[in-house]
Amino acid sequence: MGTGADDGGVGAQLQSINAVTLATADMPRAVAFYGALGLRASYGGAAGRFTVLDVGTEEHLNLALRPASGGGDGMAGGGRIIFHVSDVAAVDALYRQALEAGFEPEGPPRDAEWGERYFHLRDPDGHELSFAARLPGERRGGGRPRR
Repeated sequence: MGTGADDGGVGAQLQSINAVTLATADMPRAVAFYGALGLRASYGGAAGRFTVLDVGTEEHLNLALRPASGGGDGMAGGGRIIFHVSDVAAVDALYRQALEAGFEPEGPPRDAEWGERYFHLRDPDGHELSFAARLPGERRGGGRPRR
């Protein structure tokens, strides 16, 4: 079996992320939080132990209820999820939507040197979320296109 994209192994077949699963200690609170950001449950919901939230047409954010003790489920932990939105105006609109919902983003949207406009927000369980869009004139992967 290969070890990565360069040798034609398994890594060469990976094309996208279908779902990310986050642990939550409070499913109703988590579902309400992500619902306020526009995500809708296609499975589970506030009363479920596992919930699938649809992001786009084929991507999903899964929420898994973890025991109050937080142990034994292998889901401890940090990290960041980056959601790309359609354009920089959508980043600003989502920021305003988060404020209107009573959330506290870590700062206002800003333009980064890697070619994206973004802002960060933590969900009720402390997971960092980043909402971003490429700046006009930027190419995929960041950086200005070569002329």
